[in-house]
Amino acid sequence: MSRVKKIALSGVLTALALALSYFERFIPLGLIIPLPGVKLGLANIVTVAALYFFGPLPALAVAALRCALGSFFGGGVSSLLFSASGALLSWAAMSAVSRAKTFSVYGICLFGAAFHNIGQTAAAVLVLGPAVIYYLPYLLAVSLFTGTVTGLISSGVLSRVKRL
Repeated sequence: MSRVKKIALSGVLTALALALSYFERFIPLGLIIPLPGVKLGLANIVTVAALYFFGPLPALAVAALRCALGSFFGGGVSSLLFSASGALLSWAAMSAVSRAKTFSVYGICLFGAAFHNIGQTAAAVLVLGPAVIYYLPYLLAVSLFTGTVTGLISSGVLSRVKRL
């Protein structure tokens, strides 16, 4: 695949990740999981697709641009801090695990969800103080659910795209 085509497809993936990130604000997940700030992580599906089809660096670009543009369009500096810390740590974990070739897309998504929560909790500790670390076990428990959901969707997306 040519460099220009990779860049163009990465731009499309970034736009898709941004749209999914915006869309999931309207999913009332708080009715099922009564924890503040919990989201499914639908944009992570796009990062996983970029990781599988283009490799770690393009996936990093998609994740970083989604965070930057998302905070520019509707979040601000604090949004960027929390979004980027979660997304970048998630990307690093998923990239490392995918290189090992021992985990399926489900395992990769579970690692991504868990490390996203770890990254956001680390940012919260920096901003709000060490007391918020007690929120992390609840977030990690929820990441089992959200990672499974994104793994299920990612698996479907990857198999369909591979057929094309």
